[in-house]
Amino acid sequence: MRRSAALLALPLLAAAAVSPAQAPAQASPPAAAEESYVVTTPRPGAFPLVAGGAAAPIVVSGTDRPGVVRVAGDLRDDVERVTGARPVVSVDEVPPGSTPVLVGTIGESPLIDDLVERGKLDVRGIAGRWETSVQQVVEHPLPGVRRALVIAGSDQRGTIYGTYDVSRKIGVSPWYWWDDVPARQSGALYVLPGRHTQGTPAVKYRGFFINDENPALGRWAPTQFGAGLAPGHPGGFNSKFFGRVFETMLRLKANYLWPAVWGRAFAEDDPANHATATAYGVIMGTSHEAPMMRGIEEWNRHAVPAVRDPEGNIVTPGHDPYGGTGEWSFRRNRDAIKAYWSEGVARMKEQGFEGVVTLGMRGNGDVGLPDGDGIELMQEIIATERQILADHGMSDVPQVWTLYKEVQRYWDKGLRAPDDVTVVFTDDNWGNMRKLPDPALPQRAGGYGMYYHFDYVGGGRNYKWVDTINIANTWEQLNTSYSYGVDKLWVVNIGDLKNEELPLQFFLDYAWKPIPLKDVPAWEKRYAAENFGSRHAEEIAEVLHTYGVLQARRKPELLNRRITGGPGTTVTYDDEENPYFLENYREMDRVTGDWQRLADEVDRIGRRLPASHQDAYYQLVGYAAKATANLYALRRAEFTNIRYAAQGRAATNDLADETGRLFDIDQAMSEYYNTELAGGKWKNFQTQPKIGYGDVARYGPNAPWQQPELNNEALPDEVFPAVQRIQVPEAADMGVAIDGSDQWWPSATSPAVLPTFSRYQSQPAQYLEVFNRGATAFDYRVTSDKPWVSVSRARGTVDKQVRLEVAVDWKRAPKGTTRVPLTVTGAGRSVVVEALVDNASERPATGWVEANGYVSMPADGTSRVVGDWLRIPDIGRDGDGLRPTPVTAPRREPTGSRLEYTVNLTTTGPVTVWVYLSPRNNVHYTDGLTYAVSLDGQPTQRVNVTTATGADDTAMNKQWERNTSDNVNRTATTHVVDRPGEHVLKVWAVDPTVVVQKVVIDTGGLAPSYLGPPVSTRVGR
Repeated sequence: MRRSAALLALPLLAAAAVSPAQAPAQASPPAAAEESYVVTTPRPGAFPLVAGGAAAPIVVSGTDRPGVVRVAGDLRDDVERVTGARPVVSVDEVPPGSTPVLVGTIGESPLIDDLVERGKLDVRGIAGRWETSVQQVVEHPLPGVRRALVIAGSDQRGTIYGTYDVSRKIGVSPWYWWDDVPARQSGALYVLPGRHTQGTPAVKYRGFFINDENPALGRWAPTQFGAGLAPGHPGGFNSKFFGRVFETMLRLKANYLWPAVWGRAFAEDDPANHATATAYGVIMGTSHEAPMMRGIEEWNRHAVPAVRDPEGNIVTPGHDPYGGTGEWSFRRNRDAIKAYWSEGVARMKEQGFEGVVTLGMRGNGDVGLPDGDGIELMQEIIATERQILADHGMSDVPQVWTLYKEVQRYWDKGLRAPDDVTVVFTDDNWGNMRKLPDPALPQRAGGYGMYYHFDYVGGGRNYKWVDTINIANTWEQLNTSYSYGVDKLWVVNIGDLKNEELPLQFFLDYAWKPIPLKDVPAWEKRYAAENFGSRHAEEIAEVLHTYGVLQARRKPELLNRRITGGPGTTVTYDDEENPYFLENYREMDRVTGDWQRLADEVDRIGRRLPASHQDAYYQLVGYAAKATANLYALRRAEFTNIRYAAQGRAATNDLADETGRLFDIDQAMSEYYNTELAGGKWKNFQTQPKIGYGDVARYGPNAPWQQPELNNEALPDEVFPAVQRIQVPEAADMGVAIDGSDQWWPSATSPAVLPTFSRYQSQPAQYLEVFNRGATAFDYRVTSDKPWVSVSRARGTVDKQVRLEVAVDWKRAPKGTTRVPLTVTGAGRSVVVEALVDNASERPATGWVEANGYVSMPADGTSRVVGDWLRIPDIGRDGDGLRPTPVTAPRREPTGSRLEYTVNLTTTGPVTVWVYLSPRNNVHYTDGLTYAVSLDGQPTQRVNVTTATGADDTAMNKQWERNTSDNVNRTATTHVVDRPGEHVLKVWAVDPTVVVQKVVIDTGGLAPSYLGPPVSTRVGR
């Protein structure tokens, strides 16, 4: 599935197993990842970190920052994990006669400062920078010391990152604890001579938001770490939990955290939480709905809002700790809100923790303000917050204003935050940025930030079970944002943290040092090698890449919702229907087959890994891939069962049984995760429902988007819609179904006509099914009116059903269009199925060829490219995408840069051209995201995607939900074909952020499908 990136430029002219694959205990451990500055054999001038069974002592200054003193202990533990030798950690004293590791911060550690002053340590390019470090082997650093490894940082986190980089190089994955990744074993470790540095981060504040954490993390964490300490709130997360989070953050070079908020209050759930952040060296923040360093739950736990009548009069008094009405309203409860905020800033100052303060205000519960959305009100709120900061002498702390959901309206109306405030743009919760800085405006002192999502709760539907991220899409949006100057703060919603390991690590690695598109495959391979060793890294990386591409087609939670369009921009949901089509193009069979092949490959690799890596493999690869493959098989069985029940097929109940069997497998995989995996370490974690969405009768009116839950507690999963069972009569009764139709004969009143046959067709072979509606088997026979049209088995016995493929002998078929009757007889019935055979007399020389009433072309199936376009491998739902470049170019007229597609059409008259785009929003300050289309020399038609679809990413309307749920933006134009033969279709660049995935010409036979029809046949070039 993988293809390399390219810049296109021309001059302007099956059922998954429950447990991990069993591997022999004696299997050799995975080989090391690619060589770096740490090696396992002696080299001239190399520093012996571990040699001869002895580990170099680690020395740190007691006056250094607490996070540095602490990380020295982690390095000690990591060296022991890898080699079995446990270094001594010494504070201030260098053990006599040793070759030590000296860890310290420039300006904080006397050990390091002494080396700098005496010219022993070169800190050029390090000192004075943000979070920058150097690892350097120093000869004769101190009297009596022949050699030392020095890990020095420009600041506390620089030293921490430099130390953890050594840990990664020796073979300890950042995910060693969260995913039970074993350390890469070595008997000896040497650090190569020279000066090694990982540079300065490109984005200053880099972190994530633990959110939407119920049920998985919310049920597991108190079991693993103990209850929260706030009275009456045992589900809170304590400092033991956050210690594990902070460590992993720093190993990933993150520095910034929004803590969990679902019924949780970071400052209250454990009084040591903020102190623990300080001890680790982590910067704390609060989410978009929690201003002034106070989690919203701190208000909710202690305030009861007053109830007012429609005129605004209080009918039921409320209260809060500040003598107010208990309302989260700046207009109605101003003094109490101000006191609450002031208390948060005072706590920050008193405890001395490092933080970024959120400004602005949203409504309680992730909604808009109850006071209205007037600009003047928001200006007053921000001014008040800044005055509170000034009153506490905290004006210099970093401040952000996050334009999440409805807050962006203020920006769109012209409100601008003070120049020193970082303005944080956001995606639409589905990985598509909503707005970016206007390049025409001057730079801001506070710069710009980004809030992104790998997990979401809300419309069109939650997605929070497993990783569903396509790295190609993430790369494109990170690259676009960074190119527009969004580089001050990046934070991503990662739900439970666990299950989003790969996209989170990619996000943070990109924020540290932007990754060129051509290097993404190498990054994926390094990720695999870091966790499983280099021997299987390439094939594991390919599995993970394919997994991301398949998942991004559609979130698994949405596999029982079909979205259709009506007149204009009308959108209709059916939460009891398959989004993929059972009959058209065998779509559901094909996508289920894709997943089954992936699951088979996951099993094949798993059998070759040693027993030591099975738990990690199950968590990072196996469970998500195999459980999703199983879910697709379940949905195919479920919706086939429902279709069969409507047709009265004897096989109906078999499909109900198959659905139940696959559901049992799903539950068994979760049970294994919760009880046996890693010795029961992950008890209660895998409890996220994903199958039963949409069941309003079971859990109420929020069911179309919310997870199955009652009283804010997730329910056990169930299959929805429910399978059906029927009573099958004893007597044989023949029915016939055909490819491309959900009808059956002789029940249907319309003729049974198969999709048109063409020698150039690329879609699967047409078929008919002969099925039994009774319990008694019968004999069938199919006779063709023409000897050059045949079926795979012309006669036989039907117990429950048989599928017969229909074939045309093109050497014998006459030119032109021929209708061929196929007569099916059995059980005393006869049904005529018509095969429409199109054997064109003219054979095209070049281009994409019309067949079955359409032409389907991948974006990169061009015959000519004019201007600069970037091919982004696998960004589409079933292929590569093309984007104009540079992405920061201004809007252009459709007169130059374009994609040309040579097509051969037999149809004349009106045709519809569908362009499939990535579901981007209009990040510019224009009337909408726009591209253009033309056919031959006909006038160019501009398409404003925003207005054509009616999507509104602020209102988050159904039109927007359709684009994001389907992960595509489909728009159409109508053109007239004046003659059969060769034509040129052109897709023109207008806005630079348009990503083209696919182009389809409907000449009259396009059948409904989710992914669109299979790619057409191409002849010549």
